[in-house]
Amino acid sequence: MKIRYAVIGSGALGGYYGGKLAHSGQEVHFLFHSDYHVVKNNGLRVDSAHGNFIVHPANAYSDTQNMPVCDVVLVCLKTNNNALLKEILPPLLHKNTQVILIQNGLNIEQALADNFPELSIAGGLAFICSSKTGPGFITHYDQGKLTLGGFQKTSPEILEQVIQDFKNAGVLCTLSEDLNQSRWEKLVWNIPYNGMTVVLNTTTDRLMKNPDSRSLIRSLMTEVMEASIYGGARITGDFIEKMLVYTDRMVPYAPSMKLDYDAGRPMEIEAIYSNPVRTALKAGYTMKKVEMLEQQLRFLQNYPAKVH
Repeated sequence: MKIRYAVIGSGALGGYYGGKLAHSGQEVHFLFHSDYHVVKNNGLRVDSAHGNFIVHPANAYSDTQNMPVCDVVLVCLKTNNNALLKEILPPLLHKNTQVILIQNGLNIEQALADNFPELSIAGGLAFICSSKTGPGFITHYDQGKLTLGGFQKTSPEILEQVIQDFKNAGVLCTLSEDLNQSRWEKLVWNIPYNGMTVVLNTTTDRLMKNPDSRSLIRSLMTEVMEASIYGGARITGDFIEKMLVYTDRMVPYAPSMKLDYDAGRPMEIEAIYSNPVRTALKAGYTMKKVEMLEQQLRFLQNYPAKVH
């Protein structure tokens, strides 16, 4: 079965994953904002730890009104921009279109379902070190695994085909049997490293090498683990150790929130911090350390430090 893909948000994630699919021969249509003319003229460039390539010509668009309807839409926007989906998604949809939110955070699928109750919705979690380093230019440094899971009216056949297409493109892609569990597991990494690299103005390798920051990371991970039970998931201490080892082996990295903060862009505080804090609190658990980190990030968002 041949799938026609659309990528909404063709930056560090969408540019890489959509680029891999297109480079492998899949039909992929990309929505761009400021990069549209560069990609239209020069193609989409991906410098990757797994091999560099350029998608040229690329199916590039500046407006979904000009794009064809697609079988699968990969939403790789920052969650701060999800309010735009109500307007930009409809031109891409036919009655069986599968939308996959490859984003960070918690409860993001439900927010989309509230606006599109009949839409086929799945979630995606990217375990990758990549960034947009120039117009139409993505740099992939390390990792790259993708995990997909169903949420609402998901077609198992379509999801399996997407997973196979990614595998054929050289992307390690797996199926999650429990998307909520997978999202809490990703928070074990996202919550400490995204926030602490911003607050301490540093990178993952420095956090891991310093005993004080490493201890704080473990403490934050433990709090997420405890909160996950109240959020309908269950994470063990072994998973925390796995995440610490995983990060020890990573190349030195500034996560997406650090890059957003340094560039003066809004950080994904609501999806990554506020939603888990509220979810746990509603069930009777207070994420005290995570809430404090959330408050520090909100302060920095409103009053950026000049030293950053």
